[in-house]
Amino acid sequence: MAFLQTAALLGSLAASAYAHGRVTSITAEGESYDGFITDYIYTPDPPAIVAWSAANGDNGFVDGTAYATGDIICHKEAKPGQISAKVAAGDTVEVQWGPDAWPESHHGPVIDYLAKCDGDDCTTVDKETLKFFKIDEAGLINGSPAPGQWASDELIANDGKWQVTIPESLAPGQYVLRHEIIALHGAGSENGAQNYPQCFNLEVTGSGTANPEGVLGTALYTPTDAGIMVGIYGGLDSYTIPGPALWDGATSGSTGGNSSTGSAPFGNGTTTAAPEPTAASTQPATAVSSAAAAVTKVADTASTSSGSTSSGSTTTTTAETDAEMPSKPLPEGFTLDDLLAWVNYLLSSAWNDSGVHARDVSRR
Repeated sequence: MAFLQTAALLGSLAASAYAHGRVTSITAEGESYDGFITDYIYTPDPPAIVAWSAANGDNGFVDGTAYATGDIICHKEAKPGQISAKVAAGDTVEVQWGPDAWPESHHGPVIDYLAKCDGDDCTTVDKETLKFFKIDEAGLINGSPAPGQWASDELIANDGKWQVTIPESLAPGQYVLRHEIIALHGAGSENGAQNYPQCFNLEVTGSGTANPEGVLGTALYTPTDAGIMVGIYGGLDSYTIPGPALWDGATSGSTGGNSSTGSAPFGNGTTTAAPEPTAASTQPATAVSSAAAAVTKVADTASTSSGSTSSGSTTTTTAETDAEMPSKPLPEGFTLDDLLAWVNYLLSSAWNDSGVHARDVSRR
């Protein structure tokens, strides 16, 4: 197996080994409301919730191939929530991601939209008629070292919580809140970005009069938008947040970040990265992806210089082949031990091809 293929596959397996996520709850005016639980997909009579239901039982994503379809609006085959969370204009809605921590390798922006429901009823609305206006956006915070620090990292630092301010000037009524993380770890190629849209019904109260014009959900993005198709591993000085411009009635800046890490330069459209990086921990998925890149570099060097001696003679090293093909398929239903078994197998195969000694990484 070629080293580049091995490294790419290792990175893919690492990304697949950890669940992505969904919003498990939102809190408005001190009251907590359950998010959509994937078990509800198989429940004959699920409870009425504010969250929109979806068919993503794997907590997975929507990619660029679905940007012109209804799946990008509130996730795959999404259907409206049956109740609404009440919130006063000017107050905040707290969004909680789970059930586990958001993967640190899935760097990207966090974006929030609202859309007013025709007939003041979001429980029966046709999602493809909703027109969304952007009320909050956060993107790149520090660009160096690559891949940088992102709004998603702020969310992680705040225990998966994100605060969304409902604009004070907004007219009262029934709205759909569209909250989204876009993961950019694979966005260097077309359709590589991963969108995680989550929707909730809100009843906004207050005395505001603003009724902003929005954009249909199927027109929010294209696969080649500057903030959608972007390579984050070469280092970025700035980043263009995708989607329509931030509504001018929205609160300036973002309240989404973790206050303990300081305020991020969240602006409309393009954000310029601060020069000083912040330290960030890495999860095993990131470590394995980095290891895969290292394997490629070392192995390529070894394959071009192996066997050379000062006298010009050539020797051949016989690699040990002690790794067995794992019996469990990927990517569904595997554990970290299964991942390590696959890593061991792939590394052994790749290093054997170049005459380099294979090492069992699962024993280290």
